[in-house]
Amino acid sequence: MTHGWRRPAPVAESWDWQLLAACRGLDSALFFHPEGERGRGKAERDARAKQICRSCPVMAQCRTHALVTEEVYGVWGGLSETDRRAVRPSADSLPSP
Repeated sequence: MTHGWRRPAPVAESWDWQLLAACRGLDSALFFHPEGERGRGKAERDARAKQICRSCPVMAQCRTHALVTEEVYGVWGGLSETDRRAVRPSADSLPSP
């Protein structure tokens, strides 16, 4: 579940990196799986999306955005949903207040 309070403020300068993205103008279906897609089809689509990300000049900014805002869907900065869940700290691993 994403938390709206974690999203960055809608300041244009914060989003300018997207203007340079390699995915800009491409069909978003390449980066976001259709409902029910699984297995080999999903793996192949994710691999194609990640290939585009590898050549992207703003891959690091995109990846950081996806992790900070807890993007749930799609390939962002070369990471799929599964990849992001693997690198995101779990609630159990966070220090207690």
